Amino acid sequence: MKNKVEELPIGQLASLYERGFGERETYLNRARECAKLTIPSLLPDSGANFSTVYKTPFQSIGSRGVNHLSSKLLLTLLPPNSPFFRLTIDDFDLAELAGDESQRGAVEEGFSRIERSAMGEIESSAYRVPVFEALKHLIVTGNCLLYLPEKGGMRVFHLDRYVCKRDPMGNLLYLITKETLDAKTVSPEARLALGLPSPEELTPESPDKPYELYTYICNKEKYWHVHQEIGTTPIPESYGKYKIDKNPFIALRFSRVDGESYGRGLVEEYLGDLRSLEALTQAIVEGSAAAAKVLFLVRPNGTTRIKTVAEAPNGAIVQGDANDVSTLQLDKFNDFRVALETMNSIRDRLSAAFLLNSSVQRNAERVTAEEVRFMAQELESALGGVYSVLSQEFQLPLINLILQKLIKDGKMPDFPKGKVKPQVVTGLEALGRGQDLTKLAQFLEYLAPLGPEVIAQKLNVDDYMDRLGASLGIDTGGLIKSEEQIQQEQAQAQEAQQAQMQEAQQAQMMSDVVKGAVPPVAKGMGEGMKDNPEMAEIIQQAMASQMSGNA
Repeated sequence: MKNKVEELPIGQLASLYERGFGERETYLNRARECAKLTIPSLLPDSGANFSTVYKTPFQSIGSRGVNHLSSKLLLTLLPPNSPFFRLTIDDFDLAELAGDESQRGAVEEGFSRIERSAMGEIESSAYRVPVFEALKHLIVTGNCLLYLPEKGGMRVFHLDRYVCKRDPMGNLLYLITKETLDAKTVSPEARLALGLPSPEELTPESPDKPYELYTYICNKEKYWHVHQEIGTTPIPESYGKYKIDKNPFIALRFSRVDGESYGRGLVEEYLGDLRSLEALTQAIVEGSAAAAKVLFLVRPNGTTRIKTVAEAPNGAIVQGDANDVSTLQLDKFNDFRVALETMNSIRDRLSAAFLLNSSVQRNAERVTAEEVRFMAQELESALGGVYSVLSQEFQLPLINLILQKLIKDGKMPDFPKGKVKPQVVTGLEALGRGQDLTKLAQFLEYLAPLGPEVIAQKLNVDDYMDRLGASLGIDTGGLIKSEEQIQQEQAQAQEAQQAQMQEAQQAQMMSDVVKGAVPPVAKGMGEGMKDNPEMAEIIQQAMASQMSGNA
């Protein structure tokens, strides 16, 4: 049975948004209450603007906990020094791709290069700032929407700017975003559809009318169909579709509840403690201020004059009766002590809930992969599997979009069609690149008792070095000699050795020829030079000199 939303007539996005607003209102009211007790500016009341003055809560544990947990989630989901995902294929696909099981190291090293390219794209695109904002919204309100356009940075839509619908399994069916634009920020396509003048034609006196832009995206027939409307006017140039795994809109939830289209935040789970802490803190603050106020009362019909008491300096001697003067001060010490003990107990529970008492990470500039793994496991155990949810609903769609962008920009080679395609793995399993290094080192340690001869005979050194570089996350290009370089160096060394041998053989042959030819030549010359003894002597001296040089 087809979803009625799929057959939505054109020009009905505004009405569909209003219908979805009713279901969202309950979640929105709870989210605003949670924001008031933590960070009020995250989700203010409707009608708030830049001039709105937000009321700061009496207690700061809420805001401190949200910021701390958001930073820890950010460090775990987007670690700065190691990839949060990994590419992998099974053994059957590896044999089809490489043709040889011994080439696994080269394949892993290639996957490691792709992972580093993706992390470089994240760093250059400055995704961490909007992701940190989104994480705070997830903790407080439980919901947030991310948009990754093909060009430009990431955008964050708060809960009061979109409506969505999910099936009972939690899969997104459709969503609608609402944006308020003025005449100067309307796109050229929308201007053409609305008949608005160009920005060059606008004057300071032109009316600055706000326009409501609705963006609709729907899951239909293995594609995401998208189009936009301003009011009830569709924008023809906005119609398009995305592949099912390439949706640029990522609707996030902190915790999922079956049958509900929206998520619930962590603050909502501890809303009772936050309310109690807020009331107790306010009572202690106001009571302490009242207790700190001291008043002196003078008996109206007494002999002591009020002016004398008020104007007398310290240590002065004045006339009066001590019984005429009394001190008025609030005596609520025991009550404050009980309230303070209760408040400290609540604060301890909230600190544990927001992981304020946990410090797995070292105070250092670089965070190791093992520390990231520890924090992920801590988040997984302490927050009830929130890391697993975010790894599937945030990390996986994010990396799919980034890989698609790299392929489209030509920064990464695409996988050949008709061949196997590597799988993208996120979550705790994806943090195994650093664990591979430990396993490789342990494997070599276990082989040590066998002896270097057996290791050299059995171990594939090239494959081992490729896997070692991939586990470290470094580019081994130019660091490890290729097979062609090794063969070329061996050939050059062999040619040099052969040249030296030839030179030695030629020198030896020349020496043997000279030594064998001297007596006959000298004899012949002696017989031919009997009549010229001076010339014979000169020739003999020259031959003797030549023989001594060869010797």
